[in-house]
Amino acid sequence: MLTAHHLSKSFDLQTLFENVSFSLNPGERIGLVGPNGCGKTTLIRILAGIEPPSSGHVSRDPQLRIGYLPQGFEPDPSMTLAEIIHHHTGDVNDLEQELAIAAQALARAPSNTELQSHYDELLRRMQSADTGRTAHILSGLGLDEVDPHLPAGKLSGGQQTRLSLALVLLNDPQCLLLDEPTNHLDITMLQWLEGWLTGSPCAALIISHDRTFLDHTVSHILDMDPFKHTVKQYAGNYSDYQALRQSEIERQWNEYKDQEAEIRRMRQDIIQTREQAAHTERQASSIRIGGSDYKQKGYKSYQQGIAKKVAKKAKSRQKKLNRYLESDDRVEKPRATWEMKLEFSPTNHLGRSVFRFEQVSIGYDASRPLLNDVNLDLRAGQRVALTGPNGCGKTTLLRTIIGQIPPISGLVHLSTTAHLGYLTQDQSGLILTQTPVDMMLAYFPNETVARSFLAYYLFTGDEPLKPISLLSFGQRTRLLLASLVAEGCNFLLLDEPINHLDIPSRIQFEQALAQFDGTVLAVVHDRYFIQRFADEVWWVENGGILRRSADSFAAD
Repeated sequence: MLTAHHLSKSFDLQTLFENVSFSLNPGERIGLVGPNGCGKTTLIRILAGIEPPSSGHVSRDPQLRIGYLPQGFEPDPSMTLAEIIHHHTGDVNDLEQELAIAAQALARAPSNTELQSHYDELLRRMQSADTGRTAHILSGLGLDEVDPHLPAGKLSGGQQTRLSLALVLLNDPQCLLLDEPTNHLDITMLQWLEGWLTGSPCAALIISHDRTFLDHTVSHILDMDPFKHTVKQYAGNYSDYQALRQSEIERQWNEYKDQEAEIRRMRQDIIQTREQAAHTERQASSIRIGGSDYKQKGYKSYQQGIAKKVAKKAKSRQKKLNRYLESDDRVEKPRATWEMKLEFSPTNHLGRSVFRFEQVSIGYDASRPLLNDVNLDLRAGQRVALTGPNGCGKTTLLRTIIGQIPPISGLVHLSTTAHLGYLTQDQSGLILTQTPVDMMLAYFPNETVARSFLAYYLFTGDEPLKPISLLSFGQRTRLLLASLVAEGCNFLLLDEPINHLDIPSRIQFEQALAQFDGTVLAVVHDRYFIQRFADEVWWVENGGILRRSADSFAAD
């Protein structure tokens, strides 16, 4: 269906990947993983035919229908949602007329392959334009709740992303190339997309940092190594890949340790052999020979011969060691992955109750509150995942807690000992004209200390001195996390904090939160993250909040 042959891609002096070969077969679903910046998006763009490789080529059927989902999508802002969908799928009545004309032409010339292809394409477009199928996809992605007459320019970023995904699926692709399709999907939408993929006969190559999504959808993993610039394939889903990769690392460590022990043994043997040759040579030199003492002369010559043989043996063993050290068969030392080092400082003491809601209704319109008569109590040390459908009021709840939005009714009690740290979904806490160093100087005495601190968050080289406007969204998230740590907060309100983090950074963030001794309330849709971080889940739906243990939530 689609095969990559020895693909390489370089920009100036930077190499992203080299000699990458793999195939995507009918019905096969492959996950493409690797840290941000390693070349995943570039590779998928090459497969889609949008960008050329530096070397190598891609083989694909010319008639193959590829559905490519990029990370960014900007629809015509003047067109409405309904107009965009109609323009993409076509009018059923017009297609029926075209299909009837094509059928008549094909009846007159049944062996005409071009007419047959045109007829098949019209039939496929008819199926895509089917209103029931369209409604199913729009509903699954939450777009049925959006006013169809709303101009695309007024759609939120999340709605635009979901519209882009819907248009790709409506095109009835045979091969999907999806670049982070889970962005802006709530758990219900994620589960719908998982069902759509597993029930579809099309092949798919998926870039995603959602580990549960990969576990539920793919049968193989392609792992991009940013250090070796290679891609390696593993059978199984993400959890299978993780277990295999960990086993490989452990085996490599054992082989590396055995190799280093053998190298030490060989070097010690060479040293001892050289010392033996030198000792024998010294013994021979110390022999005093008279003018006619042939016996002594013969013994000295014999000792010198032994010394030369031993020295030759040492030289031979040194050459053998050098060849071994330069050999391609030598086991490399496993490289430590370069991950974000996120450590929270000890927090100030919190009272038993961090915040409490008493009969609280929240929203922007008193006649239509998002949440109604909510009673909540968050205790010190709790880690709560706040989740539910998009638009149900999760972000509004956080803004009500910090006082940005007053409650419509009821009482909000916030502990006087709470030192709030709020990470917004839209990253609005950043001044784009500042540099990361400028931002950190609010917490540190000088630039040197600020840059040392930023290095823990993977800001190296000239990155600390770049305007924040030039940083990627993932880099901006890391910078916001760094500021929360520097500020010494004891109550963290996190609005989708891991959206732009790759898997290694998500793992590091999970580990850091496990060490954090304060209280956390996080809006998050990543089920893998929820299982490892939360001790309770607050599910927001239909104007209320259902409190569940993390164990019961994970079991669903």
